[in-house]
Amino acid sequence: MNNGKPNWWSRPSSAPEAARIPAPPSSGDGDGDFPLPAPHPPTTPPAQAPEPAGTDLRAAEPAGAEARAAEAEAETEAETTGAGPQAPEPVAAGSPDPAPSVVLTKGEPRDPAPEEVPHVQAQDPAPTPAPQAQTQGQPLHAPDEYRTPPYGEPGPWAPAPPVQRPPAPVPPHRQGPVPPHPQGPAPWTQYDPWGVGGPALPPPPAKRSRKGLAVAGALVFALITGVIGGGIGAYVERNGGLTTVELPQSDAKDTGRAPESVAGIAASALPGVVTLHVRGGGSSGTGTGFVLDTKGHILTNNHVVDGARSSADISVTFSSGETARAKLVGKDTGYDLAVVQVIGVSGLKPLPLGNSDGVRVGDPVVAIGAPFDLSNTVTSGIISAKERPITAGGEKGDGSDVSYVDALQTDAPINPGNSGGPLLDSKARVIGINSAIRAAGGSGGDGEGGGASQPGSIGLGFAIPINQGKRVAEELINTGKATHPVIGVSLDMQYSGDGARVGQKGKDGTASVTPGGPAAKAGLRPGDVITKVDGQRVHNGEELIVKIRAHRPGDRLELTLERDGKELTKTLTLGSSQGT
Repeated sequence: MNNGKPNWWSRPSSAPEAARIPAPPSSGDGDGDFPLPAPHPPTTPPAQAPEPAGTDLRAAEPAGAEARAAEAEAETEAETTGAGPQAPEPVAAGSPDPAPSVVLTKGEPRDPAPEEVPHVQAQDPAPTPAPQAQTQGQPLHAPDEYRTPPYGEPGPWAPAPPVQRPPAPVPPHRQGPVPPHPQGPAPWTQYDPWGVGGPALPPPPAKRSRKGLAVAGALVFALITGVIGGGIGAYVERNGGLTTVELPQSDAKDTGRAPESVAGIAASALPGVVTLHVRGGGSSGTGTGFVLDTKGHILTNNHVVDGARSSADISVTFSSGETARAKLVGKDTGYDLAVVQVIGVSGLKPLPLGNSDGVRVGDPVVAIGAPFDLSNTVTSGIISAKERPITAGGEKGDGSDVSYVDALQTDAPINPGNSGGPLLDSKARVIGINSAIRAAGGSGGDGEGGGASQPGSIGLGFAIPINQGKRVAEELINTGKATHPVIGVSLDMQYSGDGARVGQKGKDGTASVTPGGPAAKAGLRPGDVITKVDGQRVHNGEELIVKIRAHRPGDRLELTLERDGKELTKTLTLGSSQGT
């Protein structure tokens, strides 16, 4: 073996058993491990000799020719006794020196085959000859009384003697890094069938499972990629991509609008619309007006400026944001119209006036005003009805502040603050003055300036026709007062029948038909019931007043009336009265 110790047999083997043990090949290295061939069984069982104490197994190698001669003489002597080894085969000339034979210092020497004797390095400097008495008929060991298999007949097993090996030398301590373990077979690793103990070899280092490492790596990789992928997916979903988002947008240039569109109408009319803020009488209010001419005259509703006592109480703000003070030129309660004027303001843009007689139901309209003090608000709708008789006001209780309007009805949203603003047609021409709304659940509910509540628009707005507004505005600008057309009768406002009935007595006990007036000249009498005006049906006294005031003084009217169950037709020329 690697430590120089020869391999030896602990017990003699029988011929059949020894023949079955193959001889291991030689390693070819002079100082390596080598096996010994199985011994030939002796013809005569040798006598058991006691094992001298301290005997040792040594392999001696004669030095030179003298050693070989002495070895040959000893072998010849042994053959004469019948217990020595057989003579080796002659060596051919020119071949290397044959390997020396092995001499066992304990028991009878074995008879190895010539080709199986290896070269053995002697442990002692000089050979030690074995005693003659021990070389004759002595076996390797004493006979085994149990005849342990497989070397004898069947019998009980007996443990083999332990193999004694020299302790491994302890290398001196070295400074520096520990050299790596050399590759190759570890020492004392040749199989010994008779060994039963000895120092246990260190277990081989545990190898890490590559499959487990691969699975763990795959799990870590999947986790990392999942987190990264989820983050990227969330970012892409939130931002629409990994790059900066730039949305398409058209050019900033103004593409223009058709003049008849709402935008075109608003762009044309807004410079001529103003917002009025009025203080007086312990209250304040907001309304709308529009410019009539370059002299600064502005038309609005009477109920917008009614609380003002002087020009210091009226402030006008144009669509450009410029603000100026305004003075009251004139007002009329019966028509709910007023005119104010601003001084020292240049660049005014008057709004063109249309003709309300040519308006048809369904025509598109646009309303501009300051609902709830939100100036320059534009709404649109249509004319939903025309010649709608409405009354507004009446807060004083004596009827002196009641206005009668044969109004244009529109569904364009109108709210408190729109009063006095223009109602425009598709040519951006004024066809009405927004004055009243129908309040849901209100008692009278016809005007913003009346006693009705003022909620938001319900789609029922009313405007004074511009033909009526133009006449009144001209009178207010020229004279400060407006005239009202009259027929010269006093009406019974308590009559509940269909039509307007002429009263029996007038106000303060006077005659109900004014002597020399238009009605007296046409032949009307007290108690007559007027049912139509110019062929249009009237249902009460208020509607008759509205229809009359829709005309100018001096206009001719045709009245249809009932008297004593008969229907009569009368024609008259309207008179004039001074408004308040």
